[in-house]
Amino acid sequence: MISVGQSTLPLNDFAEVIFNNQQVELDKTALDNVTTNYNFLTKFSSNKLIYGINTGFGPMAQYKISDDSLLQLQYNLIRSHSSGSGNLLPAHLVKALMVARLNSFMQARSGVHPDVVHLLADLINKNIAPCIFEHGGVGASGDLVQLAHLGLVLIGEGEVIFEGEVRPTAEVFAEQGVKALTIHGREGLAIINGTSAMTGIGMTNVIRAQKLLDWSVMLSSMVNEIVEAYDDHFSYELNIVKRHRGQNEIGTQMREILKDSKLIRDRSEHLYNPDNLDQEVFEDKVQEYYSLRCVTQILGPIYDTIQYAGDVLENELNSVNDNPVIDHENNNVFHGGNFHGDYVSLEMDKLKIAITKLSMLSERQLNYLLNQKLNQKFPPFVNLGVLGLNFGMQGVQFTAVSTVAENQTLSFPMYVHSIPNNNDNQDMVSMGCNAALMTKKVIDNSFEVLTIQLMTIIQAIEYMGCQDRLSSASASVYSQVREIFPAFVEDVPQYKTQKKIREFLETAGSFIPAQAN
Repeated sequence: MISVGQSTLPLNDFAEVIFNNQQVELDKTALDNVTTNYNFLTKFSSNKLIYGINTGFGPMAQYKISDDSLLQLQYNLIRSHSSGSGNLLPAHLVKALMVARLNSFMQARSGVHPDVVHLLADLINKNIAPCIFEHGGVGASGDLVQLAHLGLVLIGEGEVIFEGEVRPTAEVFAEQGVKALTIHGREGLAIINGTSAMTGIGMTNVIRAQKLLDWSVMLSSMVNEIVEAYDDHFSYELNIVKRHRGQNEIGTQMREILKDSKLIRDRSEHLYNPDNLDQEVFEDKVQEYYSLRCVTQILGPIYDTIQYAGDVLENELNSVNDNPVIDHENNNVFHGGNFHGDYVSLEMDKLKIAITKLSMLSERQLNYLLNQKLNQKFPPFVNLGVLGLNFGMQGVQFTAVSTVAENQTLSFPMYVHSIPNNNDNQDMVSMGCNAALMTKKVIDNSFEVLTIQLMTIIQAIEYMGCQDRLSSASASVYSQVREIFPAFVEDVPQYKTQKKIREFLETAGSFIPAQAN
C-alpha cells in the first residue's frame, strides 16, 4: 500500500501506483484534517460571500447564488465544463491524474467532503478510469475541462474505461459496488479547479524521460564500443574540469558500462605511442565525431533537466492547487491563483526540448553506423546480405529520421503561447496540459528512434562477431535483444520486431550498472 496524505508523495511511490498497480490508502491523520477542513468551511461560509460557494464562476462571480441553488450550482459547473474532445487519455494517464487530484485534496485545504477522497481512492484501486479527453483545459483555473470529466464520473455520469472497454459509469459503479458522489458544498469547483491533469501526465513524462536517458547512455556507450573509440572523452579527468553535475554523472555511467570492454581503446597505447606515429596520413581517426565524442556534454544537460523537472513536478503534486484555499488553521479563506500551471508548463517545454535533443543524438549515432563512408567499418546500412540486392537497415532509417523531424517541430514551446479567454478573465494562461501531452508525444517518438538505433547496434555486433569482447553490460543487452530480434540477412518486414523492441525498452530494468546509479 502507498500511503497518501501522511507526508510528501515522492516520484518513486507515484510510479509504483501508476506503473506497478500498487494500491493507495488514505492516511488517518490527513483524513481527519480533510473532515476538519470541510466542517470549517461549512461554518465559515454561512454568512459570507465566498467565490464558488455562493457566487457564479469566472466573469460571472459578481452574481450571488440563492441558498436553494447552491448545490445545483456545483452540478451545473461539472456538467457544463464536460466538453472535451479529441482522443481519450490512456487509462494509466487518467490514473496519474486521479492520484494527483487525490494527493492535493489530502493536503486538507480544499474544503471537500471526505466522500470525495474515499471515492477517488476507490476508483484508483479498482482501476476504473474516467473517460477524459486530450483537448480542453488551458491550464489556468487549472485543467478545467479534463477535470470536469473526472467530476462527471464521480457524480455517477459519463463513461469510464474499465478492463480495456469504454462503458457507462453507472453500469460499472453498480457492478463494482461504487457509490457515486453526492455534492455537499464546493466539490464541483474543487474537483475541476486544479493542475492535476498536467501534473499527473507530467509526472509520468519525467519517469519515462529518465528511462529514455538511461537507454541513451547505454546505446551511446555501445556505439563507442563497437567502433572502438578512445576512452578519454568519457574519462573522469576530462569531465571533472567541467563543473556540471549532469555531465559528470553521464561520464560516471559510461565508465561503469564500459569498464570491462575489450573494444574501447586507450589513447596512450595508440596515438601516444611513438611506434605508431611513423606515417604521414593516419587511417585511424584522431578524434571521433561529436555524436560519439561529446556524449557527456550532450546528455549532461538532459540529465540536469530531467532532475529539475522531477523536483518541480513533485512539488506541484504535493501542493494545494485550487482556488480559493480553505485554511482552517488560520480560520480564513484565501482567494488567488494556485490553479495556475506555469510551473508545470515551463518544465514540460524544457523537458520536451531536452528529449528532442536526445532523439537527435540517437539519429546521428544511427547515421554514423549506417554510413560506411563515415564509420569505415561496416557495410552500407549494416547490410549482412548481398549489397545491391539486400537493404539491411536502410528502410528503418527513414522512420527514425521522419520521427526526429516531428520531434523538432513539436518542440515549439506552449509556455509562451497564452491565448486569453473566458471573457478575458483568464487573460494569462499556462497551456500546461497541452505542454504535458506534447512532451508525452516527443517521449513516445524518442522510444521509436532508440528502438531503431538499438536494432542497428545489434546487427553491427553481428557483423563484427565481437560478442566475446563486449563489456558485461553491453553483452547483457545484446543477448536479451537477440531473443526477440534474430539476426537477419534476407530482407524481412521489421515493423513487428520494432514494436517488440520498443516494448522491451519501455519495460526493461536499467542496464546502467548499480555503482553508476
